Amino acid sequence: MSSKDGFSAEEIFTRQTGYAYNDFIILPGYIDYAPDDVSLDTNLTRNIKLKSPLVSSPMDTVTEAEMAIGLALWGGIGIIHYNNTIEKQAEEVRRVKRYENGFINKPKVLSPQHRISDIDIIKAKYNFSGIPITEDGKLNSRLVGIVSNRDIDFERDRSKSLAEVMTTDLLVAHEGITLNEANKILKSSKKGKLPIVDDNGRLVALMSRSDLLKNREYPLASKDDKKQLRAGAAISTKNEDRERLEALHEAGVDVVVIDSAQGNSIYQVEMIKFIKSKYPEIDVIGGNVVTEEQCATLIKAGVDALRIGMGPGSICTTQTTMAVGRPQATAVFRTARFAAKHDIPVIADGGIANIGHISKSLALGASAAMMGSMFAGTNEAPGDYFYENGIRLKRYRGMGSKEAMEAGGSNRYFAEDAKIIVAQGVSGAVMDKGSLNDYLPYLIQGLRHSFQDMGVRSVKALHDSLRSGELRFEIRSVMAQREGHVHDMYSYKEPQFM
Repeated sequence: MSSKDGFSAEEIFTRQTGYAYNDFIILPGYIDYAPDDVSLDTNLTRNIKLKSPLVSSPMDTVTEAEMAIGLALWGGIGIIHYNNTIEKQAEEVRRVKRYENGFINKPKVLSPQHRISDIDIIKAKYNFSGIPITEDGKLNSRLVGIVSNRDIDFERDRSKSLAEVMTTDLLVAHEGITLNEANKILKSSKKGKLPIVDDNGRLVALMSRSDLLKNREYPLASKDDKKQLRAGAAISTKNEDRERLEALHEAGVDVVVIDSAQGNSIYQVEMIKFIKSKYPEIDVIGGNVVTEEQCATLIKAGVDALRIGMGPGSICTTQTTMAVGRPQATAVFRTARFAAKHDIPVIADGGIANIGHISKSLALGASAAMMGSMFAGTNEAPGDYFYENGIRLKRYRGMGSKEAMEAGGSNRYFAEDAKIIVAQGVSGAVMDKGSLNDYLPYLIQGLRHSFQDMGVRSVKALHDSLRSGELRFEIRSVMAQREGHVHDMYSYKEPQFM
């Protein structure tokens, strides 16, 4: 009988019952260091390292370029979805790879025919003004003016056209200017915004003094050898996605996720072997898998990492509809334990609803956590906000939902040619979480505090403690789970990012 309190993961997760994250708790360790002494450095794949173990899911309501840029700046990585054309997905990857701190590559743009009231809407929704005005109100069109607060603050008639109030005597910089050069122009001119134009005077980007100050340094940023931000993209197992892969390679993608709900297939094995033979510089994340046998197949095929999870997501109904899958905590532990023998990192995908779940996934052996709903409500997620019952929301849908499958997501369920579509997910909405620039530091600091409570200083130390049996766990009863959350209150206010 063990002399240590609690139980090892081996004792708990190798029995007959499968467990979810809420079913267990981690016992505390010894603290002799501050949260800021914790390192969250980890491996996404065999070859790619991250400063933060945070990955966004390749879902069409979660990850495009804005999300991928935001995550990469804070040490994680975004995986851009493929519910779009080859050209569109490749362009999203290029936007991430071209990004430089301080440059806004996709600014909000209006036309001279828009009204001051349209500026008011943008200011209320995104909390900024200083809007470039182009001939047709689109990016890559000829710049004709800019509207800032001083142009409209004292204008009572909000129906006035922007042509009547915009500033047309413009200070601009030309495409190709460096960040330092642009900064010097902003400092000497004392302007708040600096439009970047091409040789034909078409707007291609915008530089903001406030964004420059805010984005000056991102010490955690995930970058490649060329100092460009890391970018990932998803592909299916279909042969036609080999053409998509070629476009992604040309765009500079660092890693691809082969996006299958059930990854243990001949189709995925063939795609892995194709990628590793033709594009050996691109790392491959295989999956999704939940058993050791599935892992063995994909590791033998040549994957650089594995994606773990089958049905635990908040919008996924696979386990109910198909009667196939595995409780996520058990799946992560069993697959991570097996993959570690082959030096293959695993990414816990699905079922994560808070910082504690991220910590638990890492404590069970995952090297990173992939999330959909946790990121779906941020400013950087695709889509527009809307209000329902006074709550600000954004659309969020599973890639197995009827809507997503009709848009192309059926590729991951081997159902793209099916006459009858069987949905394995739902569509819904999530609450506004604001900007990643506020949200990600909160998640990162929360993880550091969690590691401190567990008594470990790094992801590697956590995994070592797990495998030695030093890290201790207990199963929680239903009442223990209730006790561990807010209870017996008449009312209370949840934290912003709860």
